[in-house]
This record gives sequence, C-alpha cells and structure tokens, in this order.
Amino acid sequence: MRYQISGKQIDIGEALQTHVKAELGEVVEKYAQRPTEAVIVFSKSAHEFVCEAVVHLSTGLTAQAKGHATEIYAAFESCREKMDKQLRRYKRRIRNHHQNRPAPVEFGAGSAYILAPTEEPEDDINEPLQPIIIAEMEAKIPSITVGEAVMQLELSGQNFLVFRNEGHAGVNVVYRRTDGNIGWIDPRNSK
Repeated sequence: MRYQISGKQIDIGEALQTHVKAELGEVVEKYAQRPTEAVIVFSKSAHEFVCEAVVHLSTGLTAQAKGHATEIYAAFESCREKMDKQLRRYKRRIRNHHQNRPAPVEFGAGSAYILAPTEEPEDDINEPLQPIIIAEMEAKIPSITVGEAVMQLELSGQNFLVFRNEGHAGVNVVYRRTDGNIGWIDPRNSK
C-alpha cells in the first residue's frame, strides 16, 4: 500500500509516520486485502490537532475518517478508530464485492468545475448570465454497480456520487436525501 502522510503547516516526524503506517496498515489489512493508497493529512485548528485519512481500496471504495484531539497521536488514534469502525461495519459487503471483482475498478476521466456565484448586471437586463469558472479539475468516475455506489456514498460521507453503471455503461448519480434515504438517478430509465 502506498502512503502519503503530510502536515498542513505542521512538521511530521519519522516516528509519527512510522506509527501511522503500522497502525493504519493493520486496520486496513484486517478488513480489505487489497488496499491501494492511503492519504493522511495532519493540521491544527485552534488548540486541537486534526487528522484526516482517506483510504482507497482496489474494489473502488474510498473510506474517509477524521479525528480531533489536543495531542497529535491522540488525533490519529481517534481517526484510526473511526476508520476501523467504518470498515468493520462494511466488512462483509467489501469482501463480497472484492471476491466478485478480480481486477481493480476502472475509472473514467471527467471534468469538474467550480463556478463563481453570478451577480445580475444592473445596466443591461438582456445580457445573458455567464458563470465564471474559478477552478477546473479532473475527476475520476468509477465503473461500479449501484450497490457499490451506495456503499461508496455511505463510506465517504459525501452528499452525492457520480458513477458509470456497470449494468449498462450509462452515467448515474446516487445522492443523500434530506430524509436520510438514498436517491438514485438513472437517466436511461426516464421515459
């Protein structure tokens, strides 16, 4: 597994890096046999240290956890415990998808844009509103099943996930509804 351990305006020593690799590696290996990458970022927020970890699995899933504490090692331990709990909760589903998928998930390329809020022009009402692009990034779009997409959404804690449906190769979206349920948008099914 490849580790990327960094600190935002914090010096991360070798001892902490070794500790993170050993502890996080143990947790991830227990629940997922083929992890590919782990990104761990330490930062400081007021008097607390913050540890954010993102683990990418070969099944296409991404698990995220965040921990806070007044000590940097305690912040990592809090993050590690949350990651452990998350992976333990989804262990059976992760292993089932892992056995059905001999090769890693394929990712397609996509573009992601961040648009600045637009203001209505005061002088010319007929002028069309053109949003200003303030950031342009490449996005990875996984080719997975709907069940895997829902699990990925739950593991990542995001509000939505765009994916290519393995069943018909169409682009789909799963999203978290305000009532707590998960919604699924499949443009192919709209008649």
